[in-house]
Amino acid sequence: MIRFVLALCLSLSALSARAVTIDEVTSPGGISAWLVQAHEIPFVSLEISIRGGANLDEPGKRGAVNLMMALLEEGSGDMDARTFQEARESLAASYAFQTYDDTVSISASFLNENQDQAVDLLRQAVVTPRFDPDAIERVRAQVVANIQSEAQDPGSIAGDAFYAAAFAGHPYGSSLNGTLESVAALTRDDLLSAHANTLTRDRIYVGAVGDITPEQLGILLDHLLGDLPATGPALPDRVEFGLTGGVTVIDYPTPQSIALFGHSGIKRDAPDFFAAYILNHIFGGSGFDSRLMQEVREKRGLTYGIGTYLVPKDLSEMVLGSVASGNDTMAEAIGVIQDQWAQIATNGVTQEELDRAKTYITGEYPLRFDGNSEIASILVGMQMIDLPTDYVINRNDYINAVTLADINRVAAYLFKPDALHFTVVGQPEGLTTTP
Repeated sequence: MIRFVLALCLSLSALSARAVTIDEVTSPGGISAWLVQAHEIPFVSLEISIRGGANLDEPGKRGAVNLMMALLEEGSGDMDARTFQEARESLAASYAFQTYDDTVSISASFLNENQDQAVDLLRQAVVTPRFDPDAIERVRAQVVANIQSEAQDPGSIAGDAFYAAAFAGHPYGSSLNGTLESVAALTRDDLLSAHANTLTRDRIYVGAVGDITPEQLGILLDHLLGDLPATGPALPDRVEFGLTGGVTVIDYPTPQSIALFGHSGIKRDAPDFFAAYILNHIFGGSGFDSRLMQEVREKRGLTYGIGTYLVPKDLSEMVLGSVASGNDTMAEAIGVIQDQWAQIATNGVTQEELDRAKTYITGEYPLRFDGNSEIASILVGMQMIDLPTDYVINRNDYINAVTLADINRVAAYLFKPDALHFTVVGQPEGLTTTP
């Protein structure tokens, strides 16, 4: 049965961006959703995101939302964890519950023949979780193990230090896992509070794909989500990136240093975002073809891998990058990165680079529509940044409309060499923390 479900997902790979027709659905109870009907196969995927996520952790309760979401499959209603998992497996249903900085997500896939039972079971997990003491301690131990592991990982150490300095006093400034102390102190009442604050109807976004009509989806959503609290607490305020240019070195005994670097970025709904997206692809987002990979790895052999990416969070935005290099070569690698950062800000890119990037970006876009779950996730993402339903059809036109003048104008203000901060974990030779 599991193989059959997988085959159903993969068989939808023939769908492409231009084949997707999106229905806007409003349930009788007022829950909005986007639906792509695909009646060829008796299978449905749901993606539900709720804005708020780990940034709704209450003061002193860091990690509560993450622990709460991890416990939704660990018993609900009159079922303990084992009974719940056996029921899910008997239905060949798939559920996933995830926590992010700005959202929590609920993913589900099920066969039409089991739809009623699968949705009933999912509703039970979402609306009436048990938070049994033994389940809490079992999952708490898993979270603690993750925190302990990350405390020994140079990349995680760099990320934690970078974010703590960039967003001091804000939820972005600490890991959504929480700390050993905060997780150890979480009680069942804290989890119930996190559940009530986070899983609320006022910030729900839904994407659905499969063999279901708009009318059927509306009824399903009211049953699944209609008993959640209507509203939740206010979201945290916007926060500005707080690091200035420079270098922070964290001594750690390892033969290879890891660096996370970056500065403030661009909002996802900014008019120049498409130009920024292409620009980052050229500079550090395109693997072996990127400028940074060519300059830092191919020409100088200073790293096996380097990349940059845009991070437009709900409450702040960044341009970030990461690199690993030997302790004896990290200083040189940082110098090359700083030089390239300045060069693209001053000189921009060439028409050849722009044309090559457009060809790749527009060519790979249809490949994202390769299954129910993937399309459902795209539908949710579009809603959360207020894109229109015809975006999937017009997206490549937006990419192709970016001119060389556009992209070089954006390069001049997006890349800020003097603001670039490096957090380095290791024992890099010739590098020290700058004020």
